[in-house]
Amino acid sequence: MTITIKSAADIEGMRVAGRLTSEVLDMLAEHVKPGVTTNELDKLAHDLIVYEQKAIPAPLNYAPPGHKPYPKSICTSINHQVCHGIPNDKPLKNGDIVNLDITVIKDGWHGDSSRMFIVGEGSIAAKRLCQLTYEAMWKGIMQVHAGARLGDIGHAIQTFAENNGLSVVREFCGHGIGHGFHEEPQVLHYGRPGTLEELKAGMTITIEPMLNAGRREIKEGPDGWAIVTKDRSLSAQWEHTVLVTETGYEVLTLSAGTPAPPAFVNA
Repeated sequence: MTITIKSAADIEGMRVAGRLTSEVLDMLAEHVKPGVTTNELDKLAHDLIVYEQKAIPAPLNYAPPGHKPYPKSICTSINHQVCHGIPNDKPLKNGDIVNLDITVIKDGWHGDSSRMFIVGEGSIAAKRLCQLTYEAMWKGIMQVHAGARLGDIGHAIQTFAENNGLSVVREFCGHGIGHGFHEEPQVLHYGRPGTLEELKAGMTITIEPMLNAGRREIKEGPDGWAIVTKDRSLSAQWEHTVLVTETGYEVLTLSAGTPAPPAFVNA
């Protein structure tokens, strides 16, 4: 396993890419409302990234082994879609929940972040799922420091999720990130403390738990990209790009509109 340790200059590049990524989500937030299509959100994001940020939307034409190239600039996963939903012309409707997943490449560096949005008035169950998934991500982030292990992150997320009656998707995980979209190591959102790879200062990873209101089993949708819950229960995901420091962590995907951390983070 080859894990890249970033230099001070590398980290500065990652900060810029992370901020730009988060600013795309800030811009999109006001446009997520009933009647808007995810294709419209995709075009807004694409134009901001390409023409204003002078950057590259990483998902566009991304083709991992066994996949046809991804056709859009962002991922939009709605309701029971877990991840990798492809934008289309179907309007969002009141009560939908949608994950917008943005990855920006700037000067060769990747920033990767996603947020949940509730369209119009969401149900109590939908709001609870989105909030608890956000808190679960932060439970994982809080484990990050030099000398910790990847299993510590997964254990914190899994314990919190399952104690709140939610299930953790196992087949998809966070990852190292830098010049590559997906680098080593894999960052599982379940596991045992004190296991797996040791974190070292200068590593950059994503933490991006996908939690389901129902069972954890998933399947691939008909388009070859979107992943859905097998029982059609709601699914939510949040994601930040995180730098490992000697004493803790630095979240790299921050901007003016980034949601505040949960109260327990600063307690």
